[in-house]
This record gives sequence, C-alpha cells and structure tokens, in this order.
Amino acid sequence: MNLRHAAHGPSRFKLAYLSLGFASLAACGSHTSPSPVDAPGKPTAPTTQALDTGAHLLQSRPPIDRLNAYLDGFHFYNGHQQAQMEAHHYCSVLNDDVIQCVIFDGNTQDAKLMGVEYIVSAALFARLPEGEKALWHSHRHEVTSGQLIAPGIPEPAEHALMEKLASTYGKTWHTWHTDQDKTLPLGMPQLMMGFVADGQADPRMVRERDRRFGVSSDAKRAARSDITAPEPLPGVDAWRQGNVIQINDPTGTSHAGRTQAP
Repeated sequence: MNLRHAAHGPSRFKLAYLSLGFASLAACGSHTSPSPVDAPGKPTAPTTQALDTGAHLLQSRPPIDRLNAYLDGFHFYNGHQQAQMEAHHYCSVLNDDVIQCVIFDGNTQDAKLMGVEYIVSAALFARLPEGEKALWHSHRHEVTSGQLIAPGIPEPAEHALMEKLASTYGKTWHTWHTDQDKTLPLGMPQLMMGFVADGQADPRMVRERDRRFGVSSDAKRAARSDITAPEPLPGVDAWRQGNVIQINDPTGTSHAGRTQAP
C-alpha cells in the first residue's frame, strides 16, 4: 500500500492494511517507558525459564501476533479527572470498524498488563443502547491535540491513522492500578476516560512523555490541523453531563489513582 496516498483521508485506506506496516516498528527502539512498580515474588527459577523458552519456541500465538499497532496516550479515572496516567496500547485490527487493545503501564519487558480498550467506529457507536454509550469516550480531542501518538511509524502513516481514529469511540477498563503504586492487581476494575479539551491533561505528564519519545505534541497538533472530525455523538463522554459510572469497590483498594497537578 502507498502510504503517501493513504494520508489523504480515511476513505483512501483500510486500517487493517495500514497496521501491517506497524509490526517491525512497534517496539519503538530506545524510547523506553518502564513499569512504575515491581511485582512481588521469587526470582524466576531455571525450570520456569526453560518452560517459558520452550513455549515461546513451540507454541503458536495468533491473537498475540495480531497485536501489531502501538499507540501511546493518556487516561483518567471516570469521575476523578485529576487522577491521570500514560497508557501504552498494543492493538489488533478486527475489521474496519472494530479494534481491540491491551494496555500496559510501559513498553519494556517488565510492563504490567494494565487493562483493555475496545475501539469502534461512529457507525457502530450510534447503534449502541443509550445506557451503554455512557461507558464510552470520544477520541477527537486526543487526536487533534497531538496527545495520542503512534510511536515509530512514518509521519504520513501516523497522520492517516489519526484521521481514522479521530471519529472513533473507546471503552476502557483498567484492572491493575500501577499508577497507585499497587504491586498486584488489587481491587475492582475502574472505568477510564479520555481528555476532551485543552487544559485537562497534566502538561508535565505530556512533556515527560514527549521527551522520552522525542516528539512534540504541539508540533503534532499543528500537523493535524487539517483533520476535521465531526462533533462527538450524543451520549458519549457522559461524565461531562454529570453521569459518572464507576464500580464500587467493597475492598477499599481501588480508590481513584494518584492525582496529577495540572
């Protein structure tokens, strides 16, 4: 596929094809973000290492092999906007309307599996039940602000991908709250949201991410000024209207995470 042509608009490409170019680039070279916590446990025994090596060599992993798109962005706890964190998404394209991602707290081998995100097109979101829509967030501001990036791929390919993502919707649950320094996945899953306006994301958090990846969110914002995504559909980002949904945690261990000072 000619990525130069793909950059002219989402109608000129299939995201499934574009994602094929991500596979060799998703590791993102030396731009590493280690996990903020170490899990408790004994050092890996030689027998366990041998089993792991054998499984790696002998077992097939079709679902894992499809996780060939890498996105980096930011989330906050629904109902507690000041509790923010960076999220590393490794995604699989199911079709032109559905993407599924596993979310880690870093991009190194020690990264902890933090949660999942499901991404759907506007056409699919519009057909969801009204109550269900309150669980989803829009991606328009994440894209146009330059805060959502696809590290390691050529700029024309990233631009084309962002054109596609700008009109999509995500449903995100975090299951391991390492941003709260939890060394095990304690407590209940928490519903996460994405930023929808300037001034919401902690600028220091964004700057630190940009520094590690050698990018500029401001430059990406300028480069994406031609992306004209429609207004988010009714029902999404329900927290803005005071409709905050969260799972109550009877254990008391899944309180909203570390607060970032804007």
